[in-house]
Amino acid sequence: MASSVLREPEALAQKVRVTADELVVKLVDGRTVSVPVQWYPRLAHGSPAERQNWQIIGRGVGVHWPDLDEDIAVEDLLAGRPSGESQASFQRWLESRDLLANKRMQPARQKRRAQSRRRGARG
Repeated sequence: MASSVLREPEALAQKVRVTADELVVKLVDGRTVSVPVQWYPRLAHGSPAERQNWQIIGRGVGVHWPDLDEDIAVEDLLAGRPSGESQASFQRWLESRDLLANKRMQPARQKRRAQSRRRGARG
């Protein structure tokens, strides 16, 4: 006697919305998953523009935020799993963002002075 195993269709992301408080992912099967944005510290620390710059990856198995270097699997959302990133890794990421922000905010004249000082120090 043959038996068949019914497989549930894979849950795939279709649309994404991120607010200051929640991450909402609409799935192709009509379900909507909503979780606190605080579950994903990189999203929580991202600007609204960075949070809105997302891409569906793996034909819908996940979502990627290139500006935040964040990937979230639909499977993890459905299972209620928050970010598994270590505190040390997150701190390194925050520090790298601070360094980039400081470089962007440094006036051009100060940048030129710093560069010329470095050139002079080389000999």
